[in-house]
Amino acid sequence: MLYREYGNSGIKVSSLGFGCMRFPESFDETKEIVRYAIDNGVNYFDTAYGYPKSEEKLGEALKDGYRDKVYISTKNPLWDDATIEGWKKRLETSLTRLQTDHIDFYNIIHSMEFKQYDEFLLKDNNLNEILKYKEQGVIRHIAFSSHDKPENVKKIIDTGIFEGMLVQYNITNRDYEDAIAYAHEKGLGVIIMGPVAGGILGVSGNKGFAGKFKGNSTPELAIRFVLSNPNVTVALSGMGSMEMVKENITTTSKEPRLSQEEMDNVLSAAKELKALSDLYCTGCRYCMPCPKGIDIPGNFWVYNVSNVYGADDVAKNHYFNFIMQKDDKGKTKGPENCVGCGACMKKCPQKLDIPKQLKQVKEYFDNLK
Repeated sequence: MLYREYGNSGIKVSSLGFGCMRFPESFDETKEIVRYAIDNGVNYFDTAYGYPKSEEKLGEALKDGYRDKVYISTKNPLWDDATIEGWKKRLETSLTRLQTDHIDFYNIIHSMEFKQYDEFLLKDNNLNEILKYKEQGVIRHIAFSSHDKPENVKKIIDTGIFEGMLVQYNITNRDYEDAIAYAHEKGLGVIIMGPVAGGILGVSGNKGFAGKFKGNSTPELAIRFVLSNPNVTVALSGMGSMEMVKENITTTSKEPRLSQEEMDNVLSAAKELKALSDLYCTGCRYCMPCPKGIDIPGNFWVYNVSNVYGADDVAKNHYFNFIMQKDDKGKTKGPENCVGCGACMKKCPQKLDIPKQLKQVKEYFDNLK
């Protein structure tokens, strides 16, 4: 396993991080793959208060002396309760679930937006209350995770509070590349989520991204792409099976950096696929809201996941379990609700024939059932 310095902390962490959101259902199976990962050099584990049973499973897996071999990262969400009392309660709950007396890298706001610096951290005495836990050693290093705009992520970094950050970065989404470089320059550890783009780059076969790299593991290419960025500390992988753990450990136990030729080929393939997906939708959301409640960008995104990137299982799961999920009025956000009113077409910068393409989406997924 190769290790990298976590910013200015003086700590070396494994270049492969274990994303704990997709643990197996079984506590015993989770223990087996977690301990295998640790025995083979993985020492960074990322979970969250809001991941179902994840902290509990990790806490059980780290018994018998394994806790002292790893660094735990978890996150505190403000979604339902943005009070310091609620924040403290969630921290204590995480400590109990994880069966530990400290958290090594604590994302003090899960999915932080810059506005929360003023609205929560500087409100009353909240930040000072949080810093007391650091003084006591309960929190060893303060970090944040974010999906905010890249320019706002830089503003969060500039507050000077944080020692590390967690953002998304992969072959298909390089929006945070400048922010990643900025964080590294400022001495922060940089943790990457979604290196395989939520599974889009984690498929094999003759279609989509995988079809352009026959004979190569596309998850391997995706992780190597992320770790080829010298400003990245850890690439997290949400591993739910022993097979995935072994494959990723093999990838990160040798020099992961892509050659210039490999990098050129990967970026060329990504650009080509992006151009294909943009024929359906760029995701600008100018078409929204739809008067019939259709999630137009969501439908086109999930279509691209399957038709363009080849990730049929990911696409089907999202389409049938989210897009087609009925609300309390029995309605879905699916393409069958389109009446061809054309309101969306008037607002689309690409002048797409959205009703026609929604019909194609419906036909496509009807055939994938």
